Amino acid sequence: MPKRIRKPKLDAVQNARRVVMASVGDTEPPKPVSLSVVSQVMAQMGQKGGRIGGKRRLETLSDRRRSQIARQAAQARWSNKKKKSAA
Repeated sequence: MPKRIRKPKLDAVQNARRVVMASVGDTEPPKPVSLSVVSQVMAQMGQKGGRIGGKRRLETLSDRRRSQIARQAAQARWSNKKKKSAA
């Protein structure tokens, strides 16, 4: 499944400017708000760790432990279902 590419969201002022420019006939796209350098670095670090984490976990976990984790997840998922009351 391909990863989704997140489009930068426009704030209210940028959106209003886009509407005005579209009504006037100017088609220049608005520039999105840029992230700070720290935010960009942290985002890249998080993406890198996310890509590595799953593969490393798959290599280090035993089959038995993975099975236990899956069993616990299924039990938690199905135990939260509310039972219908007899009315």
